[in-house]
Amino acid sequence: MPPIAAPRFTRRGRTLLEGQVAQLITMAADGSDKVLLLEADEVIEAPNWAPDGRHLIFNAGGELWRIAADGTGSCEKIDTGTVRDLNNDHVLSPDGQTIYGSDNDGHIYAFPIGGGSARRVSNVHSTPHHYYLHGISPDGLTLSYVAVEGPPERRRINMFTIPAAGGPDTRLSDVDYPNDGPEYSPDGTWIYFSSERAATQPGHAQCFRMRPDGTGIEQLTFDERVNWFPHISPDGQSIVFISYPAGTTGHPPNKDVILRYMQADGSGQRDIGSFLGGQGTINVNSWAPDSRRFAYVAYPMRDRA
Repeated sequence: MPPIAAPRFTRRGRTLLEGQVAQLITMAADGSDKVLLLEADEVIEAPNWAPDGRHLIFNAGGELWRIAADGTGSCEKIDTGTVRDLNNDHVLSPDGQTIYGSDNDGHIYAFPIGGGSARRVSNVHSTPHHYYLHGISPDGLTLSYVAVEGPPERRRINMFTIPAAGGPDTRLSDVDYPNDGPEYSPDGTWIYFSSERAATQPGHAQCFRMRPDGTGIEQLTFDERVNWFPHISPDGQSIVFISYPAGTTGHPPNKDVILRYMQADGSGQRDIGSFLGGQGTINVNSWAPDSRRFAYVAYPMRDRA
């Protein structure tokens, strides 16, 4: 089946290299049965799989888009009201009725899945506190996020939660090394995340999990590569994460990355895919609701696609 024709996306933020394309792909959890759903000449990022299994939600040019998971039909833009500079951090409520997303103004907003006016969830702080959303609790009541705190010369990146309806922020970490991607397990007993808390050199992130109150931290990966964004499957059994070459700082674009699989406790690690990717590939959880497939974005050069 040929990929769905890409619409004209707004050009905002990062752009592709000359001769590069963005490919939205789904594949089985073992790395087999790849299906190319969409190929675009502009940056697309961070697919979520809707809880009903019928659609994927991704961002492009500060906007959110919907595409059928079976590769039929066309891309549809989701109305997000006056909030039009969204980044690649967004999640769907368990009932599939609400999208929560981070905007580049530093706040988290909620949108009806069918489109409409935005509701700001996050708080206004007296000091810099830029919200990057990553997870939602199984009951849909709590969002987990990282905050870039403080001025650039004293920047700290820590993990927090906030009620999805709005309310006070709850701090889960208070450290000087970077943390990212806090995401609830399906049973709500863990939050999975990436962090430099065990780094042997700056940038050497690994995958961890902790209890929802920030206690009981366990390290899951222990290698020389730089490992980010552990995403746990809806059945709570499997994790896919993105692995960068040793020496990488942060999660930049246009790197030769590996997608890796492991069980929920960190065992059984193995490679399931490799390609040119990075930022935007799997910034958010992209598992299908049946835990058999997941989605990601690759950014190959045309002569390598």
